[in-house]
Amino acid sequence: MATVSIPACTTALLLDIEGTTTPITFVKDILFPYIVEHLEDYLSTHWEEDECKQDVHLLKKQIEEDMRQNRACPVHAVDQTVHTDEEKAIREVVESVLWQMAADRKSTALKQLQGHMWRAAYTSGRIKGEIYPDVVPSIKTWREHGLKVYIYSSGSVEAQKLLFGYSVEGDVLDLFDGHFDTTIGAKVDSKSYERIAERIGCQPEEITFLTDVSREAKAAEEAGLNVLVVVRPGNMELTDEESAHYNLITSFSQLQLMGRA
Repeated sequence: MATVSIPACTTALLLDIEGTTTPITFVKDILFPYIVEHLEDYLSTHWEEDECKQDVHLLKKQIEEDMRQNRACPVHAVDQTVHTDEEKAIREVVESVLWQMAADRKSTALKQLQGHMWRAAYTSGRIKGEIYPDVVPSIKTWREHGLKVYIYSSGSVEAQKLLFGYSVEGDVLDLFDGHFDTTIGAKVDSKSYERIAERIGCQPEEITFLTDVSREAKAAEEAGLNVLVVVRPGNMELTDEESAHYNLITSFSQLQLMGRA
């Protein structure tokens, strides 16, 4: 297995989750189906609670914004089984969430509600966060050599912390120096990476970003970050041009630290 050098100027590593630290199948086959299966019951149970009310408020604002921007949004069918205003409101939220998930939307409103639902599943032991076996040992090595490690995912910070706090490897949150989500900006927007560098307190060229998504890699590169593209089973295939352009790894264990004791 060929080694790939982490640039010597790197002081921080920024990691994607899905397809990078964690199998895509975990998100697609475990996390998302859990939302679909339990969404209506969750809303019915927690509807009057402040946290749920806030989640619903954000989702409604998202729908209003979509309509203002003339974006596609769910069409509400007449449901003859719905009898009360509350049931009707819940049904509309369910339709919106399922539509956003089917469209692979990354809205903050959607991610916040999902994070709160997953919290219940993680804390009860129904779900454990999956992590590739090469991830934890590699991060420990990087940290021993003085590197800081951050997460940047479209999933909410809360969802990130649940995955790593209730993982198959136990609670590994102490491996990370910080977490970023879409509240700092979209992952395909170069400005997001500039903001992250500013928040971390270093220059963009001192950050090495690991992701499996070429559009994210391009945005990070435009912001001045070093980029490594992670090729794991089930990840989206890269074009020949992308494969030639980026340094590729199939495991974190391939990464070699240059110029460090």
